[in-house]
Amino acid sequence: MEKKRIATLTLDDGRNIELPILSGTLGPDVVDLRGINKLGIFTYDPAFFSTASCSSEITFIDGDAGLLYYRGYPIEQLAENSDFLEVSYLLLNGELPNASQKEQFDAKVKEHTMVHDQLARFYNGFRRDAHPMAVMVGVVGALSAFYHDSLDINNPEHRAISAMRLIAKVPTIAAMAYKYNTGFPFMYPKNKFSYVENFMYMMFGTPAEDYIPNPVLVDALERIFILHADHEQNASTSTVRLAGSSGANPFACIASGIAALWGPAHGGANEAALNMLEEIGDVSRVKEYVQGVKDKKYRLIGFGHRVYKNMDPRASVMRQTCHEVLKELKLENNKLFGLAMELERVALNDPYFIERKLYPNVDFYSGIVLRALGIPTNMFTVIFAVGRTIGWISQWIEMVADAEQKIGRPRQLYRGAVRRDYVPVNKR
Repeated sequence: MEKKRIATLTLDDGRNIELPILSGTLGPDVVDLRGINKLGIFTYDPAFFSTASCSSEITFIDGDAGLLYYRGYPIEQLAENSDFLEVSYLLLNGELPNASQKEQFDAKVKEHTMVHDQLARFYNGFRRDAHPMAVMVGVVGALSAFYHDSLDINNPEHRAISAMRLIAKVPTIAAMAYKYNTGFPFMYPKNKFSYVENFMYMMFGTPAEDYIPNPVLVDALERIFILHADHEQNASTSTVRLAGSSGANPFACIASGIAALWGPAHGGANEAALNMLEEIGDVSRVKEYVQGVKDKKYRLIGFGHRVYKNMDPRASVMRQTCHEVLKELKLENNKLFGLAMELERVALNDPYFIERKLYPNVDFYSGIVLRALGIPTNMFTVIFAVGRTIGWISQWIEMVADAEQKIGRPRQLYRGAVRRDYVPVNKR
């Protein structure tokens, strides 16, 4: 029998408590602090840098080693060999599907790609120049007004059908947001296309001519979706879990995740990296810009990561994808890509960045790829949301089924005024 391990916390007044040390299958051990309130104290950990808010079997990250696993499978292998719906099945169910399961899953998703016709009228309530993420928050949240038959979160069948609807309908909603923003007519889904082909058709197709998917570009967007499908307990996923802990319906929870993703520190990093490259402007300015970063004059965006202290494993996949897309579109001499290559070369050979372990992350290249695919900058975070929906819904299902989960209720360190009595306005 494995020996129980404990950590002992001793306060300065002599009181102490023994706290269990828990181990996962991978990653560092954690100290179970749930009993600490017996001492009348609790912990202080702003932004939860050192706190595990839940246990999960979905995604593992080792930031020091540069590892990202979905259900134990390295992200590089999935990006190279899988398609997005196969990865979606894996995240939802814990195992890769066999051929029959894959066929059934793909077919079931296709059954749900249409949205209620009245939902399409929602778009007319937005200004044409509304940011697509604002539209996404509103329309995805509104799904709960149309699908009352799957809102019992304690019913596993309801959770499954809600998951299927979200996976299938979020790309349709996203493409409609783009079409509305640009003034083009909505393109309804076609079941003859694969998941990613269908999304690209709804984005770029027109009623005036047939749409023929380019397999190289489809593969590129497939990889972008796979690379962004889940990323452990990040800000938006934690938001989905916190909203879900109250018993909120899954459509509202995913809408809350989209809202959190909208923040420039989270989902907007690839847009910011692209803007940085445009600010540099020319390869001849790279060394000057790098020196400016070291002198704290400029920010280096697309390098380093909150979690990864080594190479972001998604970045190498995205870099290769960038090469493939630009070659297919005959944009090998693309100015921004040349800038990115030179910036990467200079930074990775500079002791300042080496010592700080500032390596390129996935956002450094994904913005270039998305622009090459014809996706406008204001849609970058929407693309992220389409890929991340499967991660959010998988995490939400796991959270709802977890017997240890209760409604989220973080504590605080209060630093405001002590008790004071009210004084009438004429005596102040």
